[in-house]
Amino acid sequence: MAEDCCDHDHGPEGHVHVKGAASENAVLEAELILEDDSPAIPKSEIPPVGELIGEFIESRGYNRRRLALAAGAFAVVGILMVVILQSVIFDEIVDDIKQDLGIYERVPVWERGEWPYVTDLPHSYVMEFGPYSILETENEWNSTHHFVEFTLPMTEGGSAPNGKVSLGLWLPDVPEGTQVPVIAEFGPYFDETSVQTGPVEQPGTWLGGMIIDQILPHGFAFAQVSVMGTGRSNHCMDLMGNAEQLGVDAAVTWLGTQDWSNGRVAMIGKSYDGSTPWQAATFGNEHLATIVPISGLIGVMELMWKNGSSEARAPFMHNGVYGSYGIDGDTEDIGNMCPDYIIGPGTGVGAWMWGGEAAGTYWKERYFLDRVLANYEGSVYLIQGMHDWNVDPHMAVPVINQLKDAGIDAKGLFGQWDHDYPDRPDYHFDRSGEGRGREGYPQMTRFDWMQDLLEWFDFYLLDEGEQPGLWIEIQTNQGQWRLEDRYPPEGMTTLALDLGGALSNVAGTTTILPTGSTGPVYETAPLEEDIWIAGLPRLHVDVTTATIGGQIYAVLEDCNENGSCIHIGHAIMDLRYHEGGTEEQTWLPLFETINAKMEFFTMDVQVAAGHTLRLSLASTGEDYLPASTSSVVTIQEGASSNLLLDLIDPSEKLLFDPPTCTHNACTDWTNSTS
Repeated sequence: MAEDCCDHDHGPEGHVHVKGAASENAVLEAELILEDDSPAIPKSEIPPVGELIGEFIESRGYNRRRLALAAGAFAVVGILMVVILQSVIFDEIVDDIKQDLGIYERVPVWERGEWPYVTDLPHSYVMEFGPYSILETENEWNSTHHFVEFTLPMTEGGSAPNGKVSLGLWLPDVPEGTQVPVIAEFGPYFDETSVQTGPVEQPGTWLGGMIIDQILPHGFAFAQVSVMGTGRSNHCMDLMGNAEQLGVDAAVTWLGTQDWSNGRVAMIGKSYDGSTPWQAATFGNEHLATIVPISGLIGVMELMWKNGSSEARAPFMHNGVYGSYGIDGDTEDIGNMCPDYIIGPGTGVGAWMWGGEAAGTYWKERYFLDRVLANYEGSVYLIQGMHDWNVDPHMAVPVINQLKDAGIDAKGLFGQWDHDYPDRPDYHFDRSGEGRGREGYPQMTRFDWMQDLLEWFDFYLLDEGEQPGLWIEIQTNQGQWRLEDRYPPEGMTTLALDLGGALSNVAGTTTILPTGSTGPVYETAPLEEDIWIAGLPRLHVDVTTATIGGQIYAVLEDCNENGSCIHIGHAIMDLRYHEGGTEEQTWLPLFETINAKMEFFTMDVQVAAGHTLRLSLASTGEDYLPASTSSVVTIQEGASSNLLLDLIDPSEKLLFDPPTCTHNACTDWTNSTS
């Protein structure tokens, strides 16, 4: 409080006197005397300096008042520059000292690369150590086991009406009376004989152990919860159906109403465990404060069907694989007999045959996003791999914008990894390849992720710290990270390339045969400048078909000057759904032209000047099934058949580099390619 002190100010340097206040230290003065042989000039003959300056000003016709104001302005600017420079230098010195001492200061994501994160181990670590230890219990994992009982509708069959959810719980050793929030992972992989996992009271090696070791000491509880029909939870495994959703909601309420709980629950997990948070959010449960879905599903049908087209696993995989969970040969297996065990396989095959839900509400019951947008009042930290072939990125894009439009606090972390956590360098390398994320390695590995989670949970579960930035951290296929307010971003320019024009037909055919390997190929001239493609490119193409049906699989590639190409994106469409969405269309085959409005899976791609873009069309590809209504498809080239690419200007974006990976997998790859 400088105004109450003796004409001094407390600056960052400490106690500093100003305004000519007396100093207690003696001031030493010295004169430098030089020998000079020139004749002395009497002082009376030397005009004052002020008079000389005045005469000079008047001889030039300058305005004295304006010059005085200008001189004052320059003096103020000079003082400000000195103060700013001094502050910058001081801040840099303080930051260096903190880093040397291991004192971490929470900084924006674009400054984290300057701090000494742990970057040489198999996963990330927090930069702050919490004050609490784990509360010891009687078992070796310091956990306790609990059952949550709730009422199941009799229509669910199985164990109804007596639903029972199994969970393991870990608590921090906090002062008596202190209430803490809980972070929970819900899934089918705990205590499950069919996948040989440990009991739900044993920390999961994939995530649970990290949260217990690093986040719990900051005053958080942690829980692992078995979904219905798995582990020691009763009833049947109905693949994210109504019974599972009710069990998830009951467990959230239980966790939020215990004496030790502050009433706030977070859910986190990957894949299936990243889908249960969306289930919980559909209820608008007052205790669910935040969710962190990692490659989670907004709907089950959306996982394996796109515009009516089916993945090879779709008709049977989840009903066949997960349907076996919970069946272990004991007397409780009778509780696993549910109506959806019979309905599920039929709906899978039916969706391939008819491209959608022919009857019933099996898929509608398992679609979550619409209810989340209507009911959920918490926050979302959405994480997605841009090369995730298991859970495609349309589970996150444009979902992130829909969340924001609904008024939900939402942040995105979208990197070029596959079906992985953001911080696993060895998995990132092993599961990437040329044109499938490898170009973004090792920059994709985020060793600041656990610290990021801590800061997110601090704010949304404890009301501590500053609100995290509600932006999207997005990585291009070449490894560059940047921030976006929305994704796809706003304000992009669209590059339209017409088939047969800007995209030249280099294959000599316009016919797609239902063989899966025959179709036209188009290519641009070499690009004159670099381009950055972002979001959801579209292919709007006029076609005729031999019958009502047919399918188009489109692959977009980046080809260099030597003709070597890498995959940068793909799209697929059952032409019965050529308008997009879920409404089946009809037309007059052979005679009527339809415009197929295809949308690529999310892309964020840098293409260099001198490269070309190549578009290949076929009836199917990768692991997609041929259409159940296979047909010959003929492309109509011209102005109404276009590849539409949305472009960003990188000079308008905030680009950043995260902490550099020094794990062996990263350094080995970097050294081999340098």
